[in-house]
Amino acid sequence: MTMVGTTPPPRLPIRDKAARHRTGGVSPMLTRLAAERATGVLVRASGTLYLAEGRVVHAESPLAPGLDILLTAHGTLDARDWQDAVARADQPDGADRALLDGGRLAPGALELCHLSALYDAAYFALAPSSTPGRFRYGPTHWLGAVHPVPVGSVEHETLRRRALLHRIWPDPATDSAPLERLDTAAAPVVPPRQSAVLARVDGLRTATDIARDLGRPAFHTLVSVRRLAAAGLVAPRTPHPARDGGSWPEHRTPGDPAAPGHPDPAGPAQHVPGAQGHPAPVGAAPAGALPPRTPARTTSIPLGPLPAEHPDIALLKRVRDALEAL
Repeated sequence: MTMVGTTPPPRLPIRDKAARHRTGGVSPMLTRLAAERATGVLVRASGTLYLAEGRVVHAESPLAPGLDILLTAHGTLDARDWQDAVARADQPDGADRALLDGGRLAPGALELCHLSALYDAAYFALAPSSTPGRFRYGPTHWLGAVHPVPVGSVEHETLRRRALLHRIWPDPATDSAPLERLDTAAAPVVPPRQSAVLARVDGLRTATDIARDLGRPAFHTLVSVRRLAAAGLVAPRTPHPARDGGSWPEHRTPGDPAAPGHPDPAGPAQHVPGAQGHPAPVGAAPAGALPPRTPARTTSIPLGPLPAEHPDIALLKRVRDALEAL
């Protein structure tokens, strides 16, 4: 019998994901739309990007406070003026002119808040997802092009923010789960920005909820939350499926008076004091708090010293401080 040899088929190409990150790519579709100078709306699983001639002019995400919150939370703009601008969105002069005319808002303040909201929402909108994005050609955002941003800049900043969060604390569970305080024997002193976040950790709020309460960009809140997690002060609350049907329950330790089968003498869970006013002192137990307990840790991740601050990070901090001072 004669054996006939056959040439094996060529190997299928393998996508080099590392190479894609080295070149700064986050979304191949977004890169293609930028090359086409497309105008329209890119809808992804965690947010929406608005493009005009291949540049990003606005971004929105349910995980990030919108431009309206950033403008009105600290008195930069009156809420009625924002509603008036929204009502004039379809007029020829546009909503951006409605905000700037009559001295309601300084052009620099609008541009600064708009860029902060754009990069904040784009970070979540460009998160990895198994759901394909959809692009709809046509008109872009009703606000107009306040400050168009190149796609490459948006992708670069998104990757930089991912790397920063990973350096601070590599577990992303704190980004989306309800957060709870951890009892520590000697709570470290934290800066005022982190203290304001810690005061609103009540076992129910997520980082996004806290960002909306504070009127801050969500990413800045994620940075504070991960630093608090690295310090052992907060952790994501884990549901108990058998007892709570998959909801986010109260954590109880064995022997607590309010454990299953015992009434809770303290009544419903209370918010941390200072949640609507001044932050509570770091390490202070809220009213009606549970007795101190030692949290169970399944994994211990050693953290080395953080690298020297990057100039871009220093610039963003100055921009953040300027935004809060408006």
